Amino acid sequence: MQLMRRRSIEATIAASDEPQRQLKRTLGAWDLMVLGISVVIGAGIFSKAAQVSATQTGPSVVISFVIAGVVCALAALCYAEFASYMPVAGSAYTFSYASMGELLAWIIGWDLILEMFFAASVVAKAWGLYFDNFLNVFGLGGVDADGVASGVHNTIHLGGVSFDWGTAILIVVLATLLVVGTKLSTRVTGVLTAIKVAIVLLIIVVGFAFFSASNLSPFVPSPESFGESTTHSTTMTQTLFSWMAGAELSVGGVMGILAGAGTVFFAFIGFDVVATAAEETKNPRRNVPRGILGGLAICTGLYIAVSIALSGMATPQQLRDATPDGGASATIITAFQLQPNAPAWATQVITVGILVGLTTVVMVLMLGLTRIVFAMSRDGLLPRGMSKTSERGTPVMIQVGTAALLVIVTCFFSVDVLGNMVNIGTLSAFVLVSFGIPILRRRQLKAGGGEAHADHFRVPWSPVLPIVSGVLCLWLMLQLDVETWLRFLVWLALGFAIYFLYGYRNSQLGKNPSQLAADYREAVQSAVGVDDDTPRRG
Repeated sequence: MQLMRRRSIEATIAASDEPQRQLKRTLGAWDLMVLGISVVIGAGIFSKAAQVSATQTGPSVVISFVIAGVVCALAALCYAEFASYMPVAGSAYTFSYASMGELLAWIIGWDLILEMFFAASVVAKAWGLYFDNFLNVFGLGGVDADGVASGVHNTIHLGGVSFDWGTAILIVVLATLLVVGTKLSTRVTGVLTAIKVAIVLLIIVVGFAFFSASNLSPFVPSPESFGESTTHSTTMTQTLFSWMAGAELSVGGVMGILAGAGTVFFAFIGFDVVATAAEETKNPRRNVPRGILGGLAICTGLYIAVSIALSGMATPQQLRDATPDGGASATIITAFQLQPNAPAWATQVITVGILVGLTTVVMVLMLGLTRIVFAMSRDGLLPRGMSKTSERGTPVMIQVGTAALLVIVTCFFSVDVLGNMVNIGTLSAFVLVSFGIPILRRRQLKAGGGEAHADHFRVPWSPVLPIVSGVLCLWLMLQLDVETWLRFLVWLALGFAIYFLYGYRNSQLGKNPSQLAADYREAVQSAVGVDDDTPRRG
């Protein structure tokens, strides 16, 4: 069995010009940066800092964000180099196909589907909760004196079934925008992102007005300071590393900071979506690296500023006392509500910011999900008929299908427990992308083209930096709990079953190698032509 069969970079690029399976190049560096900022700044910046501070790290949550940001930055460099060489849809899946072979490419594609689909589900579910909060804040919803729901609510009950109607409308509207065209959806996202960033900056400014340096002490609390309810954990809820090391605690101290980094990593989910849009980008060798790195730098700076402001506004104990679940549901709103002199409009502004922020996150995650499925379908690893594009250059069938699945999963079921599944799926992709850079370099040198393209973005200090990136991503994976790892193994087992029952036998690389060879020759002769702003063939 040719499980490690690899597709050449040239043939991969040539395949992106296949008639009726093309995406239109309409995006520039600024569009990509907006996509990155819009998907990264979402629920994480409003909730993860408070949640992790209250239950795992205290004020040292800032360090957790720095660690997660550094790991993401290293992985972003590797993504940028791959996207520069292969400006096609599929992100880490496509990169792995060319560097490490089909089986690993399938695994990483399957993990990316896990990341994008469940991230979109979790964020869309959170959108529904904040939509209810939005209705309450503006007097449209709430409960009466007897605790009975009154007014408008996101969730309606149909017999014994609960349905989130507002969330369903959101998903349908966003899917319609994506079907109409990537450029239009990017413009809408740009407007919403500008509003979101302005609100985040306002939160930072107002938050520092209530800043107290005394709240930062102790900066790294001891595990005992979190109380018995947070320090006691079972085998299933322990981080894999602490379980293997025989440690009992994963909160407070250095272990708490490391575990916190694995948790706040969710706040960075999505920057790799920018790489999935490479096939829709003008001059991708220049614009994709700028979009990835620029957007990530802005988001990391905002995260650090928000976490510092939060830590100065409220202590971990205050956040735990203010929430019924010991800090697990703490948000930046909780910190503002603890301030007796906080302006009344602060909660309303933050609520609007969160709702707008989550809207852009769901849209960009849906974009990334459809592009991953599109690339795998075009390669034959998933049903190839799904990869046909419309006259507008969008994969309508995939977009409609994924939107329908999102409505079913998100609006009828609870998906809150799947947040760490998103983290582990993303980190596994980062690991393979990072380790794939040295492999890509070696293959290019053997082919005589390793230094041929000076305009390609290249990770500095390779192979050291990519290897460090891969090791750090593995380390963050070990900071996730045992239960998440068991679910991940089940997901991988399901993926292997689909690949061996369908993907391996229907792969375009396995079925039609002679055509791929012709694509390769054509690509070499025509130099592919993806470095300028000229229209695509067909």
